[in-house]
Amino acid sequence: MNITQINFDKMMEKELTPLRNYALSLTHNLDETKDLVQETILKAYRYKEKFQAGTNLRGWLYTILKNSFINNYRRDQKRNTFLVQ
Repeated sequence: MNITQINFDKMMEKELTPLRNYALSLTHNLDETKDLVQETILKAYRYKEKFQAGTNLRGWLYTILKNSFINNYRRDQKRNTFLVQ
């Protein structure tokens, strides 16, 4: 079932505060939190057709956020390894 843009926007707006809190618990840095939440929102809108109406939006967003955090962390670790050597 497809979800309308307006409904998706309203649902996303309700999840912003919990999403920010979760991001802050991962990053412990306000600037990184803002970047991570922004990246998550962009990915959610890019792939919104994959979201199934009636399912857990917060869980879906947390998964996107967590995976983005892990990918960014790995990229940064790899970059730091190259700089140290």
